[in-house]
Amino acid sequence: MSGWDISDIPDQSGRTFVVTGANSGLGAVTARALAGKGAQVIMACRNEVKARSVADAIGAGAQVRRLDLADLASVHEFADSIDSVDVLINNAGVMAVPLGRTADGFEMQIGTNHLGHFALTGLLLPKVRERIVTLSSGLHSIGKIDLHDLNWERRRYQRWAAYGQSKLANLMFAYELQRRLTASGSDKLSLAAHPGYAATDLQSHTESIQDKLMAIGNKVFAQSAEMGALPTLFAAISPDVAPGRFYGPTGFMGQRGYPGPSGSTAASRDEVTARRLWELSEQLTKVSYSFNRR
Repeated sequence: MSGWDISDIPDQSGRTFVVTGANSGLGAVTARALAGKGAQVIMACRNEVKARSVADAIGAGAQVRRLDLADLASVHEFADSIDSVDVLINNAGVMAVPLGRTADGFEMQIGTNHLGHFALTGLLLPKVRERIVTLSSGLHSIGKIDLHDLNWERRRYQRWAAYGQSKLANLMFAYELQRRLTASGSDKLSLAAHPGYAATDLQSHTESIQDKLMAIGNKVFAQSAEMGALPTLFAAISPDVAPGRFYGPTGFMGQRGYPGPSGSTAASRDEVTARRLWELSEQLTKVSYSFNRR
């Protein structure tokens, strides 16, 4: 798999992809690559103005629909607008932002990164024909799932710990979704991906001096967003993926390079906590999954 890149994507004519957060960064690169291979890409974005600018540059293969993952009403409205989709790519996210709350009262990072995508996937699952790809991060390694205070209502808020929890939740969700799909007899795939250290706008919204420090890191250490999007594209397209696997860069410390299988922490493989997180996510979002054979 070493060396796999956009040139290895076969013709995608007749296939439809939903990409959340496709108005910038990895999502925009992903949408552009898929549309460039003939796919129809639904760019699910909160910032419609910025998304339309990207879509106009992509051309006829891209369309914009509003989706605010920090508002479950918006998630339901978006899901209702979709008839069918081949691949859902849960790409959107926020990182290390100050303490904030979603429209439904969730802590912003767990609410946007995990709970919003959990609800979206559950609502769209009967309409997804092939795969669900959920973006996590190497920083899932710093995460700890606190089932008693998932939304940071009792703990002192720590932005990086909250980010780590949300990215660990993304990965545990992807693994648990595959277990449930397999148990139901479905041949749909749930996969996870991470971009390594890629230069994107994600690092510029902490509203602190860390924005400047990460901007330096982007210039000195990070790989491009084009390289960072390859694991997502590989997970979404390649016939060589395995069910429930995690994909990321295979170069230096898993932070750079071409895509391939990626390791994850023992915590991400904790099936008991994953089941409890799933149950809690259903309670919080009021979205229950239906697992029907394809």
